[in-house]
Amino acid sequence: MLPNIHRNKEMLTNDPTICSVCRRVFSAVAFALSLTALTTARVQAGDVTLVETGSTLLYPLFNIWVENYTKTHPGVNITSDATGSEVGVNKIISGEAQIGGSDVFMSDKEVKQNPQIVNIPLCISAQMVNYNLPDLNAEKLELDGTVLAGIYSGKIRDWDAAPIAALNPSLKLPRQPIIPIRRAEGSGDTFIFTQFLAFSDSTWADNHGYGTTITWPAVPGSLEATGNDGMVQTTQKTAYSVAYIGVSYSAEIAKAGLGTAWLKNQAGNFLLPTKEAVQAAAAGLGPRTPPDERVCIAFAPGENAYPLINYEYAIVSTKQADAATAAAIRKFLLWTIVPSETNESYLDSVHFIALPPHIWELSQAQIQKIK
Repeated sequence: MLPNIHRNKEMLTNDPTICSVCRRVFSAVAFALSLTALTTARVQAGDVTLVETGSTLLYPLFNIWVENYTKTHPGVNITSDATGSEVGVNKIISGEAQIGGSDVFMSDKEVKQNPQIVNIPLCISAQMVNYNLPDLNAEKLELDGTVLAGIYSGKIRDWDAAPIAALNPSLKLPRQPIIPIRRAEGSGDTFIFTQFLAFSDSTWADNHGYGTTITWPAVPGSLEATGNDGMVQTTQKTAYSVAYIGVSYSAEIAKAGLGTAWLKNQAGNFLLPTKEAVQAAAAGLGPRTPPDERVCIAFAPGENAYPLINYEYAIVSTKQADAATAAAIRKFLLWTIVPSETNESYLDSVHFIALPPHIWELSQAQIQKIK
């Protein structure tokens, strides 16, 4: 288009029959179009692409964030992928991604080896324990950490075993083998769930501990699944199974017709992961959270505190390749945590909650370190 404009401009400016005003107008238009083309080229050349990868629990929320942020922030492209928290952390350490989504903070060893990387909570999530008990999925099933440790260690093998029956005297539990399902890959969900088992049961803590990957006890019939979506699908297909699944997959769980267990907290109360119960668990996090924000928050105290909650982290290097990338990361992460009705609606859609004020301030301070 521009070469033709310039040819037409030459014709007009050399034609004595064209008025001087027309010549000035055409010259201005031609200059403006040329400037627009140059400006567009500069914007395109200055586009920033950010790669996020990691947590499958955080993935549904990241998709919402990315879709809405990029609509109003041209020049920033963000890709998101559900690869598991362990992969998310490793991709940041290796420099293959800019943001690692993770349900787990880096270990002391990893932090010592990579002091340039920060662990930034963006919100608070919860985890459910779901089951497929034919004819009982709509009933109220109560479980605690000790019973779940027994199930996943193979000490409790049947659904009508005495420890489960004692918690559910009004239910007619089936005499069927329990099929525990666990994650196949390194997972923050496994980190959260095994924390709950370790904090609830000293035998589990001594023999198996917790982590993104652990050496699981050999339980006959146990199954593995990849990602939270895989956990939902495998549980749906497997009668008499039990699994741990992130709360952001509540819609998929409901569609699959699975049951959600009421879990026993420190105070001895059985709760579902409602917004109020998660907020009650988060209420005391301020004094417990250090400036680097690496802390286990599962099994938090409180009468009405749901026991399986967790910070959802952005794992990020404070030393980026260039100033534009660093600025884009800072701006995006600050946008994700800003208190607003819009952000609250994004969190509500995946059943997460916003950071308490003190934790929000800590996260802001960590984000500002990214250069």
